Amino acid sequence: MRPSPLKYPGGPMTDWITPPTDGGERLDGTGAALLTADRILTGRRGDAAGSLESIGEDDPQGGAVFIDGTRIIAVGPAAELTARLGELATAAGTAPAQVRRVDLPGTTLMPGLIETHAHLPTSGTDVEYPDYGAHDVARLTLNAARSARELMSLGVTSAQSLGARHYVDVALRDAIENGDLRGPRITAAGPQITVTAGHAHHAGGEADGLDEIRHQVRIHHKRGVDTIKAMATGGFTTSGSVPWLAQFSQEELTVMFADAHRLGKWTAAHAHGTQGIERAVRAGVDYIAHASFISPAARSEPDPHLADEIAAAGIYVDCTITAELPRMIERDDTFAPPVRMLWEHGVKIVAGHDAGIPGVPNRGYVGGLEALEYVGLPRTEVLLAATSRAAAGIGLAGVTGVLAPDFDADLIAVAGDPRDGLGVLRDLRLVVSRGREFIPDRVPGLAHDTDLDAFAGPGSVLGQWRNRDVLRARHPEV
Repeated sequence: MRPSPLKYPGGPMTDWITPPTDGGERLDGTGAALLTADRILTGRRGDAAGSLESIGEDDPQGGAVFIDGTRIIAVGPAAELTARLGELATAAGTAPAQVRRVDLPGTTLMPGLIETHAHLPTSGTDVEYPDYGAHDVARLTLNAARSARELMSLGVTSAQSLGARHYVDVALRDAIENGDLRGPRITAAGPQITVTAGHAHHAGGEADGLDEIRHQVRIHHKRGVDTIKAMATGGFTTSGSVPWLAQFSQEELTVMFADAHRLGKWTAAHAHGTQGIERAVRAGVDYIAHASFISPAARSEPDPHLADEIAAAGIYVDCTITAELPRMIERDDTFAPPVRMLWEHGVKIVAGHDAGIPGVPNRGYVGGLEALEYVGLPRTEVLLAATSRAAAGIGLAGVTGVLAPDFDADLIAVAGDPRDGLGVLRDLRLVVSRGREFIPDRVPGLAHDTDLDAFAGPGSVLGQWRNRDVLRARHPEV
């Protein structure tokens, strides 16, 4: 016999010390649910050229998504899925009366957004590689956890971390997957692999020569990364680094990516100059960040033949189009990224922003998508670049980025239709990651930068080199 419940002044003792609460979440990632909206954008192309597949627009009840726990079970017109509710509920092991229904009139349901190029531990800092001394690991980890919540609050449900000191992105990924923290699904690269004193050497991934490169790849593998990232060229934010010059030889990059692929890793290359881009492509890289084709003349000088080679290899490219870039181009178009040219040559453009470096906060994500349209990518292509194509671009093809059966339930609802204007992506009505709703945090506003002259662009970097040549030229022959 079960003993009689203990009696307290407030009544009998219950089975709970603290009963569970839902925190305001309508979906907890464990049960069956039917979500309805005016339309569903699936993340696939439509039948007409330049269109996106849309479900429910011809149905007075709109479109619907049926989820069971963390997975999508069915997508279709709301009337159809409502009629099939008994069948769907049975497949989910429950009764129709137990299916939670969330109706979102006036909205579009679509795949969750994806950030393909993030630096989570440094978002919001004034320098790219802050030194926290004895508290370095702890502070960078806390920064990364904050960045993860901020991205989710923008509707970003997956993110590729392309550089994190101390492998804090690996720890963050595992904490999110374990349910200890809320944040996007993370694919983690750990520290960027660079040459001694090369671009991003502060991250702790320096390697010279074939043996050291193999060792770095294997250490990264041992630490649990998903992606191996090489700094194929210099960059703008590391002193003494030259963006248009390659850092690794062809053989070194080939060995790096071959060993990474042998270990089942995705590969990425930071590459500004043409020589570094070319070497990364021929070494078999999966993803290129920047692809700015910056030359020693401090101009973007894209190579159409190399663009064809990138397209033929199926490499994904983020041109790092940030929210401030249109204003920078209006001031000086010498560094205008070749997005349109690459896309016209068949290159798979994805939405990556270098988010987290100084001047590029996470909360500028939608502004970056608007800038991507400004520089020539059609709006429907921008939406693909931020969802389904982005998922494939970070090694998550078949997992997320598409609203279809057997994909993970990563989705958002926005007021209005993003095909009519990307700005509606800021008006979130629902954020769901792996079937569980996320209640967005308050996101501080972000004004345009009033000091664009502080941007260390190619002209300022080249100026330092030219000044050296001027000084040498005026020195007497002795």
